[in-house]
Amino acid sequence: MKHRKINILVITHIISIIILFEGLFMIPAFVVSLIYKEHISADLIRAIFLTLGLGAVLNISTRKSHNAEPGVRESLVIASMGWIILALVGSFPYLVTGSIPHFVDAYFESMSGFTTTGSSILTDIEALPKSILFWRSLTHWIGGMGIIVLVIAIMPFLKITGSQLFSSEASVVVEEKITTKIKYVAQHIWLIYVGFTVLETILLMFGGMPLFDSICHSFATVATGGFSTKNTSVTDYSPYIQYVITIFMALSGINFTLHVLALKGRYKQAWKNQELHLYLKVILGVGLILTFILYSSQQITFEKAFRDSFFQVVSVITATGFATADYLVWPIQGIILMAFLMLIGACAGSTGGGVKVIRHVISLQYLKRSIRRVIHPNAVFNVKYNNKILSTPQISSVITFIIIYYGVVIAGTFWMMLLGNSWPTSFGSILTTMGGVGPGFGLVGPASNFSMLSDGSKYLLSFSMLLGRLEIFPVLSLFTNWFWRT
Repeated sequence: MKHRKINILVITHIISIIILFEGLFMIPAFVVSLIYKEHISADLIRAIFLTLGLGAVLNISTRKSHNAEPGVRESLVIASMGWIILALVGSFPYLVTGSIPHFVDAYFESMSGFTTTGSSILTDIEALPKSILFWRSLTHWIGGMGIIVLVIAIMPFLKITGSQLFSSEASVVVEEKITTKIKYVAQHIWLIYVGFTVLETILLMFGGMPLFDSICHSFATVATGGFSTKNTSVTDYSPYIQYVITIFMALSGINFTLHVLALKGRYKQAWKNQELHLYLKVILGVGLILTFILYSSQQITFEKAFRDSFFQVVSVITATGFATADYLVWPIQGIILMAFLMLIGACAGSTGGGVKVIRHVISLQYLKRSIRRVIHPNAVFNVKYNNKILSTPQISSVITFIIIYYGVVIAGTFWMMLLGNSWPTSFGSILTTMGGVGPGFGLVGPASNFSMLSDGSKYLLSFSMLLGRLEIFPVLSLFTNWFWRT
């Protein structure tokens, strides 16, 4: 079967729009540099003009394709290449200002930001200029919902519907039918996204956190990214601030289509969601178990054990990566539970990462059906999600994804070991970058970072971040022969 040729001009045109938006997003960082009277303001201007110039040249040279609708294959290329180019261009402010002078480190930090992974190579975060810290946090906020979704929100003005593009970017397995027009979904999601950011910023300031830090931490929380402006993450902040961040991490790990339903007053429909139920049960169950483990094994108050447990549980399951404690020094039961949470992930359609709770809901339903069929071989049992019967292809896609996901984690672990890393560091770094968590195990735990790894390891982990952010298939499909056949 022959496919039509991939329209490179359409791909380039949409990527040019993404680059132009990225250049515009750099302007607030320049404003911050002026406010704090930093010497790197001129360097940031160069980064902005370089980005806008690149985007403008690509946009003008492909303007004849501005009315074209990307097909499935074009959308997959845009989704994959879009994030690679986002990270590449996003490294400009780090490089031109000398804040992160080495390309591999700047690219790693930029990819970590845009994929909301939160892994870092920085050893002294507080030594960076305020404007760079702001840009670093802003990359989280841009990547959290995806600049591609932002482009879709303004597509009506560009006369592009973007339906295929949205499908390849969104991580929803079973979509909620909120509205028939995707642009309205994107606009509602961004309304809630901005609303969460503003509300959290206000609440953090109410707790005594300075405006600058409040904005940066809100960016990282709502995007479930985890970049902090402090070397100790949020450990030194008050219990009130830690509770506020915990709540907003949990909210951001929920499918944003459910937030849209709630915004429309359809609370009962949102509450009936099976994925939401399992997500909350895991947080509550693991949080309470860890509370009693810490309270019985460490010399701390029950409130401290409760706060540390639930903060780390929510941070890890939503793949945010903030930390108020080093879970690697906890009893072995606690460490195992943290690894378990990394494998689960947040809800589909959220800013969180990981395998996603919805896939575990469906796989558990499938397991239940398989056991019942052994007992009653002639009976007919259906796998349901939210009272809807799932087809065999839908179930197969979920099981296949889980198998491939864990297979990629195992393969990545072996590759990291071949690059000279220990197995705990290899497994921990691949698991955390695939899941978008941030800190991992071994030498890359919550109390450390990724600076000591080799350049090859950093490139591999950057690719791992991309795979996890786009849920593997859009990226891997680019490496197949049939994808490029005409």
